[in-house]
Amino acid sequence: MPALLPPALEPFLDVLRCPVCRARLRPGHGSLRCPAGHTFDIARQGYVGLLTGIRATSGDDAAMVQARNRFLSTGRYAPIHRTITRMTADALPGQGRVVDVGCGTGHCLAGVLGRLPGARGLGLDTSARALRSAARAHPRAAAASWDVFRPFPLVDQGFDVVLDVFAPRNPSEFHRVLRPTGRLIVVRPVERHLAELRGRIPAMVTIDPDKEQRLHQALDPYFQAADTRHVAYTTPLTRQEAIDLVGMTPSARHLTHADLNGHGSLPGQVTVSVLATSYRPR
Repeated sequence: MPALLPPALEPFLDVLRCPVCRARLRPGHGSLRCPAGHTFDIARQGYVGLLTGIRATSGDDAAMVQARNRFLSTGRYAPIHRTITRMTADALPGQGRVVDVGCGTGHCLAGVLGRLPGARGLGLDTSARALRSAARAHPRAAAASWDVFRPFPLVDQGFDVVLDVFAPRNPSEFHRVLRPTGRLIVVRPVERHLAELRGRIPAMVTIDPDKEQRLHQALDPYFQAADTRHVAYTTPLTRQEAIDLVGMTPSARHLTHADLNGHGSLPGQVTVSVLATSYRPR
């Protein structure tokens, strides 16, 4: 195989499919291609660009990716990531495949793989900026550009775990790509999450009180909840960490750089409150 094929991507060739015609993809010269000639370039950073046409969203921009990398490196979200890792470990056999949908910079997926030596991970995201980090986040983590709202370029029942961490959801596709014994792990914020920041910055995106009901309605035809854990704690924040925490969220799209850096009073601590649920396929 050509040297340009990232080593982490090679084990996923049997589960990747051409997003145009669903045929199997083979490595070419710095690309993947199907027998019909549809070709998808592998970026020099190591991710494969499978997403074509008009995108629903361009995902995180450069400033959001930088903010995310800075904030996650502080370890303030470590309790969330430990919970995800434990739930993933409970779901995996000795060896298995994990797909992280809306993987961002790959920080969460890298943490999971770092503690599960028999696992391999594939991160999907629309943001080319984020995927540059995700493709290098861990030696066993591959990355590809994709939009969660489209049918995934993946085989049926090819994965043991689907991770959806603060990301949009596509329940029917999650169900299709999961093995019958697999698990979907969904992590989402609840009412008190970042309440101190939202109280100081009115332009931040609010948390819909009906969010949990809508999640249940969307997933119920395909999945049954097996285990839910509430991760809640208060963590200190420096001013820069507070700016980065806002800057890495969807709220950043409603705020300018001056809005964030020019804000006079920011809280010195913040509440983290999320639910993590492991679902089994129906």
